Amino acid sequence: MKSQVTVHEAKTNLSRLIARVEAGEEIIIARRDKPVVKLVLVDEAAQRPKRQFGRLKGLIKIDDRFFDPLPEEELLAWEGHAYEVREDGTVVDLGPKDDF
Repeated sequence: MKSQVTVHEAKTNLSRLIARVEAGEEIIIARRDKPVVKLVLVDEAAQRPKRQFGRLKGLIKIDDRFFDPLPEEELLAWEGHAYEVREDGTVVDLGPKDDF
């Protein structure tokens, strides 16, 4: 069974909520009706498979193009800048997108 409580309710009734989780209930803590946190048993969380370094070795191939420089417009987009490509192909940085 799933239940949702507010942050205030969780702070006020934490011991009771822990007991409910131990009994098998799933508790979601919400801030302003938006689910934020899920209370779960530690054992349940510990059952996730551990990450293993190199697990995909031999399964993925990185093409040499991966290391090529990115085009100017893509760099600007990654940095959150607006840009304009002129007819002659030059790229003009219009500054951070927040300013628009």
